[in-house]
Amino acid sequence: MAETRTSGPVGRGGRRAVDGSAGGNGAGAANGAGDGGGPGALGRRVHRLRTARGLTQREVAEPAYTAAYISTVEAGKAQPSERALRHIAERLGTTPDELTSGRPAHLATELRLRLTEAQRVLATADPAQAASRYAAVEEDARRHGLAAERAAALVGRGQCAVEGGDLVAARGLFEAAEGLLVEAGATLPRRVPALRGRALTHLLAGELRYACYLLETALDELNASGLRDPEALVLLYTAIIAPYMDLGAHARAAQAAELALALAPEVSDPALVAQMHRGVARTLIAEGRAAEADAALVKAADAYQQLQIRTELAHCHWMRGYVFAQSGDLARAEDAYRTARDMLASRRAPLYAHQVGVELADVLHRRGKDAEAETLLRELLSGLGPERGAVHEAGAHRLLGLVAEGRDDVEGAERHYVTAMGLLERAGAAGDLADVCRLLGDLLRRTGRPEAALDAYRTGLGHRAAPGTTTLGPAPARPF
Repeated sequence: MAETRTSGPVGRGGRRAVDGSAGGNGAGAANGAGDGGGPGALGRRVHRLRTARGLTQREVAEPAYTAAYISTVEAGKAQPSERALRHIAERLGTTPDELTSGRPAHLATELRLRLTEAQRVLATADPAQAASRYAAVEEDARRHGLAAERAAALVGRGQCAVEGGDLVAARGLFEAAEGLLVEAGATLPRRVPALRGRALTHLLAGELRYACYLLETALDELNASGLRDPEALVLLYTAIIAPYMDLGAHARAAQAAELALALAPEVSDPALVAQMHRGVARTLIAEGRAAEADAALVKAADAYQQLQIRTELAHCHWMRGYVFAQSGDLARAEDAYRTARDMLASRRAPLYAHQVGVELADVLHRRGKDAEAETLLRELLSGLGPERGAVHEAGAHRLLGLVAEGRDDVEGAERHYVTAMGLLERAGAAGDLADVCRLLGDLLRRTGRPEAALDAYRTGLGHRAAPGTTTLGPAPARPF
């Protein structure tokens, strides 16, 4: 057989796909560049695999091609056609995709399986173990240019960082995932988990308005684009309920809950449906439907129990504690909060455990256990801050102010209330702010400072403290 090479049709960018078969015409251009860098990278791979297997160029070429043709491929001077690529891959014991991209066969599938396992570890075991698994997947995906799998691993690492209370690191990971997907041209629904993660870090840091801005912008874009994705929409509508409620925008929260519930039958992920029921429960409380709220939480808890998702199950106990506290069932509230706190502590989720602890302290105070509440709060404050659970830090100072008032420490109570007000004003937590303004105004009025009391009342004027809009419950009647 003569060693000849003939040209195939022109491919993208004017480059010819070359088929070195004797007298053959190329069946079409293979995208030899792929993720692997063009014919030069392809040629190096062919050479590396051929020499590793101890084959000569003639052995790879025959019977359809010539040794000279394989030589030109290895030198990066020819880009094989699809037919030639299939032949070379078969002779080298690999796949055309591995040759063109440099990725091992079935790598993407393997990485997705590893991501699923990492998610299982995050749900059932130590987040640090899950983080190391996600990091390994991310590195393999980065090395082989798999953007979607790498972004998913970054989101997983971000979830682990949130559980560990490192909001700055978590935000960086979510932003990196989103940026990677944007660069890869991913659609908005594919970017939603990373975007929702970013919003969560801002919510937990007390940046409620920015969290709403991120979620509202995504919802507007998704609804306007015509890319109707029920799971992405439910994730966004569910995520926006909490910041809306903290901002006092109850009507918006209720609308988001209604939209999420309407889409729920189209969602196949049981964990996402359970998460939705947990979010919707807070809007039900605000509407005075405590029994329905508790029923929704029981339904969510059952799903998490079956799925063995421990952190989310702990959040259900946490939310049930909130329901009981808002409705005045303090004994059951205390039990639910203690269960949630123990579960979160065992999961090494310190920020969430600290937040639950503040709400537990509120129940202890309302049950007349001020000494225990104060001791708990002073322990918790070391783990909270303006950028790390600001709303709950304000809640801790509110409670310490009440305890100080109970022992006639007017100066201490005023100091704690003022600190709480500052935190809540920055966060924009309307219901909590109205509550603390009332407490401070009442204190100042009782101690003969009516002008200062009026200033405190004015600060809270227009904000709404109602069931479901305050972090600690029950919400008092509006004093204005």
